[in-house]
Amino acid sequence: MKLNSVRLLVKNFDDCYRFYNEKLGLKATFGKLGEVYASFEIGLSSGISIFNSDLMSQAIGNFEKDFPQDKREKFCIEIVVDNVDKTYAELSGKGVTFINKPVNMKDWGMRVVHLRDPEDNLIELFSNFTE
Repeated sequence: MKLNSVRLLVKNFDDCYRFYNEKLGLKATFGKLGEVYASFEIGLSSGISIFNSDLMSQAIGNFEKDFPQDKREKFCIEIVVDNVDKTYAELSGKGVTFINKPVNMKDWGMRVVHLRDPEDNLIELFSNFTE
């Protein structure tokens, strides 16, 4: 077995598609606006995919349930970038809102910044740093 992708189950597919494709600049390898599934290249053989959550909930039998609210994150999408500060500036210029500003996490050995996609999925951008 091998991991194919991390699939985010989203309510507003087009908003999320635009965010990952236009704001973060990830190349769509499958799917397009107005559809229900798309995958994006993230430097691995597969990557991140998004899928309409209503269709998945029908498949697994919990359509009547809603997304969890007011919960601590259960996952974080981690994306490595060449330079966190440069990426932060570029994405801020595209209107991306960040949770925090770039910071060195000495014990982690990296510089990080955090943001959320249109459906509040936590994303960490990081690059390695040396003192």
